[in-house]
Order: sequence, then C-alpha cells, then structure tokens
Amino acid sequence: MARFFRDRLKSKGKAPGTIVFIGDQKVESTEVNIIAYNKEEVKESSNIQISAIEDSIQPKFINWINLYGIHDQEKIKEIGNLFNLSAMLLEDIVNTDQRPKFEESENYLSFILKTIDYDEKNRKVHAEQISLVLGKGYVLTIQEQSIKIFEPVRDRIRNSKSRLRSSGADYLAYALLDNIIDNYLFVIGNMGEQIEDLCRAIIIHPKNSIASQVYNFKIELNYLRKVVRPVKDMLLLWHNSESPLIDKKTREFLRDLSDLATQAEESIEIYGNILTDTLYYNTNISNKSNEIIKVLTIFTTIFIPLTFLVGIYGMNFKYFPELDFKYSYPIFWCVTVLITLGLFVFFKKKKWL
Repeated sequence: MARFFRDRLKSKGKAPGTIVFIGDQKVESTEVNIIAYNKEEVKESSNIQISAIEDSIQPKFINWINLYGIHDQEKIKEIGNLFNLSAMLLEDIVNTDQRPKFEESENYLSFILKTIDYDEKNRKVHAEQISLVLGKGYVLTIQEQSIKIFEPVRDRIRNSKSRLRSSGADYLAYALLDNIIDNYLFVIGNMGEQIEDLCRAIIIHPKNSIASQVYNFKIELNYLRKVVRPVKDMLLLWHNSESPLIDKKTREFLRDLSDLATQAEESIEIYGNILTDTLYYNTNISNKSNEIIKVLTIFTTIFIPLTFLVGIYGMNFKYFPELDFKYSYPIFWCVTVLITLGLFVFFKKKKWL
C-alpha cells in the first residue's frame, strides 16, 4: 500500500455519505469511555455500550465521550444517530486517509486531524486519525485505537484547580487540540536532532551511504507536511467561526493554537531545506571525488599498454630479434608516443577529458 495514499477500492462507486471503513483495523472491538465533570466533581465511566451513552451523559456537566475503534461501521452509525451527525461527517470519520478539516454545523463543530508518533530507532513517522465533535455541553472524540496522547488532559480534569474544571466544552476541545499540536512540535524536534546530527556527520565525513539516510528523512518530512500543513487552515476557520458554541474567553486561546501550527509547519520547511542543502553538499563532494578518480583512471589506462611493452622488452632472454635491428630503439619510442597520443585523442572525443 502506498505510504501517502490509502487504498479506496472499497469506497469506489459508492454514493456520497456511504459509511465505508478505509484503513487498518487496530483494535478488536469498539470501546467507549466517558468523563463528566464540573467545578465540584468528576465522574468517569469506562467500557460502556453505545446504547448506554445517552443515559451516562450527565446534565449540568461537561461530558467528554471518547470512542476507540472505527472499523465497526454499525457502531459508528449508532454514534451518528445519537449525536445527530451528518452522513458526510461519518463517512470522513471512518476514512483514515481523510485530509485534516473543520466543518461547522448548526448543532456542532467537527474537526478531523492526525496525531503522530515517531519511531526514533527506525526513523519512521506513524499517524493516527482523530475526529473531534464539539457540541453543547459535550465533546466527542473518535480514535482508531487507545493512545496516551490525551492522558495529560485527563490528569488536568481530575485536578480540581485546573482551568478545565471551570470552563466549557469549547475549552476542552481547545485543550485536546493543543495537546495534539504540542505533540507535533515534540516529534519534529526529535526528528530535527537526528537531522542535525546527520548533517554534521556529512560535513566531517562525507559518505555516499549517508545520501540514502537523507532521502529517508525527506520522505518522513513530506509525510509530516501532509499531516500538519492543513491543520493551520483548519484552526483559522475555527478562530473565524461565529458559532455560539465558542465562548469569548476561549477565542483568546485559538490564535495561540494557530501560531503553534504555523511554527510546526515552518519547522518542517526549515528541516526540509537543510536536508536539500546537505544532499547538495554531499553530491558536490562526491562529484569532486569522482573527478579525481576519473583523472587517475585515465592516466592509469594510458600507461597500461606502455607498461606492457616495457615488461616484454625488459625480460632477461638472451635472444631478442629486435635487439640486433639498428632502429629498434627509435621505433619503440615512436610506438610508445603513438599509443599515448591515440589514447589521449580517443578520451577527448569521448569527452572524458
């Protein structure tokens, strides 16, 4: 399967709004957890049935409903019916190749984006799709599988002094998105350290083998660019939204979130340029080495036939017919010069000199 594009054979020819899972199944079954909180208390429910979500939602609380596993299309439909989500949104939720986007509806705001992880040993970026729906008094997050990226937010909710406890659902959505984008910068920073080490190594000891490492980093940065670049536009749309679901106090934080996304995008561009310059430098060094080797090879090629002739007439045999011939010595030099000039002209015509 292509790295930058998912196989869409399953959805080919389907009507718009048809819920078709596109991606790899990462959990055995769908799981739903709910955290309901206000200033005074926090209530947590884990592994509940989708049919029990409505009864588990607490009035006068901020409810965070977190669902793991998007492969079960029937359960995604149940979630859609429960929260009155559009068929087009549900289609995007189960498509793990969906481009990051923001959509505004009358009753909710929806966000689809990726969270990323970096395998430092294998130098590979992994992405997980996360869908977030902000409604009145609730936030619904839908993930491919259970990951720890939201644990800091859960810890803040459990802290009675946290700002989250006294804010609305829009601030919870902000906190979740802020956590995702902070992780972008963390991953880019880890990749950046390895890229800088690689660049220093090339300057100190240029090697042809390093070029393959540079190409691998460029592929991973391009993958990151695909994931991160649309997020900036998504956040700007949210910032400019006039939805009543966004409190004035929360709007103050949205510009900062957009700035973080811009910083992540710029960092990717910077490291991409560094890799391009490094590859160019390494190529120039290799070309210079190749030129030196080429010149030495040409000189060696010219002297090989001359060495052959000298080797023949340098043998210690008693009888050489040419030794008694008066003009043997000048003829030998003529042959030697002709061979040298002939090879020189041949190399010139081939543009090897």
